[in-house]
Amino acid sequence: MHRFRTLVFAGLALVATLAVAQTGAQQPQMTPEQEAYMKAGAPGPQHKAMAAQAGNYDVKVKTWHDPSNPTPMEDSGTAKRTMTLGGRVLVEEFSSTMMGMPFTGRGTFGYDNVTGKYWGTWNDTMTTGVMMSEGTCDAEMKNCTFTGTMVDPISKTPLKLRMVTRWTGANTEIFEMYTPSPDGKEFKMMEITYTKK
Repeated sequence: MHRFRTLVFAGLALVATLAVAQTGAQQPQMTPEQEAYMKAGAPGPQHKAMAAQAGNYDVKVKTWHDPSNPTPMEDSGTAKRTMTLGGRVLVEEFSSTMMGMPFTGRGTFGYDNVTGKYWGTWNDTMTTGVMMSEGTCDAEMKNCTFTGTMVDPISKTPLKLRMVTRWTGANTEIFEMYTPSPDGKEFKMMEITYTKK
């Protein structure tokens, strides 16, 4: 409870500081706590790199459900990416088919100035849960590697996933998802090609 009050007071102090700056009044000296919150909440070069990915995309989806079968199922769809929260978070709205059924998903992606890591969440119409992930990217966010977990609906235990994203051209992004197979070895379960319109 004490920590919550501290966060609330620090937030209110930050709002007051910003209000003073906007009115042109003399700005009081910031406390170390206020400075820490300002740095934590300020969009930086990582957020600018994410903003460059905003736009509309055509997508081609390949999925593998059995490691012993090299032939993927193939689907197509669209994705729309927009920045929100003042340029701090990239939101993806995804629409396609999956196993012959309509499929929609929503992802949020960001960069945490405090931890120095990228993070992601994913929800879709094939589950009522959420996948959480975090990872690293190069300076231009053209190559990223994330690890995440979701609860396996069959075993009801956490399932570890590895996701790799790479841009192969100015308008083409390849996303790959890997998961452990029954024998414990990693196999590619999904590949999505995004083509920016």
